Amino acid sequence: MAAQINPSILSADFARLADEAKAVEGADWLHVDVMDNHFVPNLTLGTPVVESLARATDIPLDCHLMIEDPDRWAPQYVEAGASSVTFHVEAARAPIRLAREIRAKGARASMALKPATPIETYEDILPELDMLLIMTVEPGFGGQAFLDITLPKIRRTRELIAKHGLQMWLQVDGGVSAETIERCAEAGADVFVAGSAVYGAADPAEAVRVLRAQADRAIADSTWACGH
Repeated sequence: MAAQINPSILSADFARLADEAKAVEGADWLHVDVMDNHFVPNLTLGTPVVESLARATDIPLDCHLMIEDPDRWAPQYVEAGASSVTFHVEAARAPIRLAREIRAKGARASMALKPATPIETYEDILPELDMLLIMTVEPGFGGQAFLDITLPKIRRTRELIAKHGLQMWLQVDGGVSAETIERCAEAGADVFVAGSAVYGAADPAEAVRVLRAQADRAIADSTWACGH
């Protein structure tokens, strides 16, 4: 099970997004944080920027919607060019219906949980998803410190994925860096969103390679991956 690294453009230079996308060629996905200043206390970008970014890069876009009413807006991000769309379960009115609509439009459907949101409540929804995102900081701002208290939830989530025999990905987002990525991978994550750890590096592409190598080693040594 290979690690995937998703650089977050929240930490990139918004005036040079096409260049910043090129700077991380070799990344698996480009993570696009969409914030509406309602669900989270910050405002970023919407579908017009996603459309422009999709034309400017061959890296598939992973859109993380930190917004109210994702049931209404999420399908539009697929139409704008996103290959994966993540909605927050705390904001969704009908998460199963929404996941099916995202999939029907041709994108991967992903559901995000804030640090304090338990995974067990949503065990029955997991087969409807292609990916689950465990937030390892409170959503809304980049550059936050990683919350170690989320590691047990990552482990429990991986156990539930294995229990149901699912092939879904488990993503972590928030404070992922060279200092924390191995702990996340050991706990069960295989997709890693990294913002400042990539775009704050002198060579972002090299930072992606180093993070992937760290995560791959930790996954290979983990107890959860040994059974696959």
